[in-house]
Amino acid sequence: MVLDNLSALPPGILALLIILAIWEFIWKAIAMWRAAKNNHKIWYVILLIFNTAGILPIIYIYFFSKKKIKKSK
Repeated sequence: MVLDNLSALPPGILALLIILAIWEFIWKAIAMWRAAKNNHKIWYVILLIFNTAGILPIIYIYFFSKKKIKKSK
């Protein structure tokens, strides 16, 4: 099983994997929330499927989820 092999990893590697998983979760949650709020269904599905260590969610947040400024007349 996978859990049996995790105990064989050095403690530093295991800690790094846990930190990376938390990093990915936080960025993915923020990006998916913005995609849902902005009605970007395709981005939502892409972010849901692919795990990219936070890279894809960061790209979405900073380049594709810009808020539209409402113009007042």
